[in-house]
Amino acid sequence: MYELIEKAEIFNVHKMVIKAPEIAHSIQAGQFVIIMGNEYSERIPITVSDWNTDTGAITLYVLELGISTLELARMKVGDSLYVVTGPLGIPSEIKKYGTVALGGGCYGIGGIYPIAKACKEAGNKVISIIEARYSFMFYHEKELHAVSDQVLYATSDGSKGKKGKVEDVIREMLEKGVKIDQAFFIGCTQMLERCSEATRPYAIPTKVALNSIMLDGTGMCGACRVSVGGETKFACVDGPEFDGHKVDWKELNRRRSAYTEQESVIYQSYSHECMAEKKLRGEL
Repeated sequence: MYELIEKAEIFNVHKMVIKAPEIAHSIQAGQFVIIMGNEYSERIPITVSDWNTDTGAITLYVLELGISTLELARMKVGDSLYVVTGPLGIPSEIKKYGTVALGGGCYGIGGIYPIAKACKEAGNKVISIIEARYSFMFYHEKELHAVSDQVLYATSDGSKGKKGKVEDVIREMLEKGVKIDQAFFIGCTQMLERCSEATRPYAIPTKVALNSIMLDGTGMCGACRVSVGGETKFACVDGPEFDGHKVDWKELNRRRSAYTEQESVIYQSYSHECMAEKKLRGEL
């Protein structure tokens, strides 16, 4: 039912265009879907990067990080996903803010695109900032340029744009007196925390998307529990976007690191099995 109609790999990020007409006709900026490669796969929350109501397709960018995302990375055009559920989550609040800064890293580069597009259509000045370790790891650039007044880059090795990360670009802009009226960030939790700390001294309203801490996606399991402003919230049903200045980042980081070692061991074991299979098929 959910046929993979287009696939491309940008380093360890995989573009997946999936046939899902009902979702394509109802999705809004900031919302996500839950996908499963097969019936035994982990439930993975992914921000929808783009959609086409004419073709009934949605575009996702999946970061290859664990076993379930590795399974998705091995899928080929013509294969079908077992589950694509959505749209889920509360859409981004889009209105005329003034100047909007959006920051994306890893899968978040694709994730910020629909928000940037919606903010531009609402009459805002849009500044998109994207980060990667190396310049060849950027993607979705043409689309971001089309909906942004300015696209800024940050790379760990300095090969494109500023040497550093999104928060370094943000700080430099603010120190130069650039006025930002609203900020949106999508990426790993470490990036979200750093960016929130960069905007905090300037009291810039800051939204962070906490998709990465979800599991069930429907509010049933409680795995995405997070403290925001002293209140318990669930990222899947109360979010995915929250005030980055009110998130209890220390608590969140403790919970996320609980099974890091086990996840790493399992992923490495599965990766070796995949390599062995490829050698047997003569693909390596």
